[in-house]
Amino acid sequence: MDVIIPLLAVLGGLTIGAGAGYYGRKAINRKRIGEANAESIHIVDAAKEQSRGILIEAKEDALKQRTEDETEIRAQRAELSRADHRLANREENLDGRANNMEKRERGLSDKEAHSEQIRVDIEKLKDEALVKIEEVAGLTFGEAKDLVMRKAEDEIQHEIALRYRDLEEEAAARAHETSSRILATSIQRMAAEVVSEITIATVPLPSDDMKGRLIGREGRNIRAIEKTTGVDLIIDDTPEAVTISCFDPIRREIARVAVTKLVADGRIHPARIEEMVERAATEVEASIWKNGQDAVFDAGLRGLNPEIVKLVGRLKYRYSYGENVLQHSLEVAHLSGMIAAEVGANINLAKTGGLLHDIGKALTHEVEGPHAEIGAEVAAKYNVSPNVTACIAEHHDDVMSSTEAFIVAAADAISAARPGARSDTVENYVKRLEALEDVARAFDGVEKCFALQAGREVRVMVKPESVDDVTASQLARDIVKKIEKTLVYPGQIKVMVIRESRAVEYAR
Repeated sequence: MDVIIPLLAVLGGLTIGAGAGYYGRKAINRKRIGEANAESIHIVDAAKEQSRGILIEAKEDALKQRTEDETEIRAQRAELSRADHRLANREENLDGRANNMEKRERGLSDKEAHSEQIRVDIEKLKDEALVKIEEVAGLTFGEAKDLVMRKAEDEIQHEIALRYRDLEEEAAARAHETSSRILATSIQRMAAEVVSEITIATVPLPSDDMKGRLIGREGRNIRAIEKTTGVDLIIDDTPEAVTISCFDPIRREIARVAVTKLVADGRIHPARIEEMVERAATEVEASIWKNGQDAVFDAGLRGLNPEIVKLVGRLKYRYSYGENVLQHSLEVAHLSGMIAAEVGANINLAKTGGLLHDIGKALTHEVEGPHAEIGAEVAAKYNVSPNVTACIAEHHDDVMSSTEAFIVAAADAISAARPGARSDTVENYVKRLEALEDVARAFDGVEKCFALQAGREVRVMVKPESVDDVTASQLARDIVKKIEKTLVYPGQIKVMVIRESRAVEYAR
């Protein structure tokens, strides 16, 4: 009982507290709901007020835009009205101009008709005046025209000759110093030996008894030598020597080596001769290869095909006008490299072209055609550079495709034109001098002409009353052109035209 009463009191307190809490929370919620309603009403009122303001601003903006649009439309309408007015005025002006043009056309037609009549009258008067002038002058119109044209041509040629001379002197003044320095430097740096051409070789003998052994019984030994080598073995009264004659330098060298070996061995019979010729051929072939390698090394080149090197070596046994072709090729290679260095061209290309420029001469007896063309074809066959091939093909042409080709041609001319580099027979020498003098003597106004310096220079004496100073320059050029066209010559030929006037009186 004592426990139940406190328990009931506790439960009653809890019940009362729960009820009071419930009603309290309910009162608070009602208050919050009321405040939320009031706040929502305030927000709605504010939103309505703001929307009214926005609407008013939009209406004002629309009204303002409308006013601006109306103003712009009025301005455009005014501009269109002014444009219509201008167009109307232009149409009126065009109509007026069209009328004026029609009037002018009619006036021009009348003037043209009048001008045509005047032109006809002028032509008639001109013909009458021309007839009277022809009667007075004693010349027809065509004759007078030809006379005037000839006079004009003479004056024009005189002016051209003056201008040409001035330009030539100016170019010569600019180029002389540079070209002289380059050529002089290159030539002075290059010194080569001069070798005379030979078509025979001499083999010394220990005694004249050896001649009989070389001839052999009934001439069998000499026939065997000539048959196996392809040369002529000349055994004459020359003491202790025999002569080998052949235009093929390779065969001549093989025969010389073989005969030398036979003489040294002493055993001379047909079988031994064949054996010695085979050995000599092998030695000469090895010598050709070594000569080619030495030449390529001396020129400072590399990478050439072995067949090209062999052809270079064969040039040692070829001669041109008394000049050894291999030495000439080496000289051209060195000169080409020096000139290329001076002018800033490709040195290796110029040297290669210079060494190989006469490579065709090693095959000219085997292949038909000019040696320049043959050399270019052989070089192309063995994969030599096209630029080098062009140097080989063009070294005798008037037009070159590259600076290096021109350099090779110049070096070739320099090497061939050196005094003593090439020999010639007296007959050919005299014929060349006579041909030079005949070419110069064929021109009008030439009084005398003389070929000097072994045909390197031609001096032409002209009649002063027939040739003036300007015409003398033109005459020198004409003679040069005819020499280049009609004659064949090594190097270059200087043509000097001399015009001299003398006044002679005698005091008595």
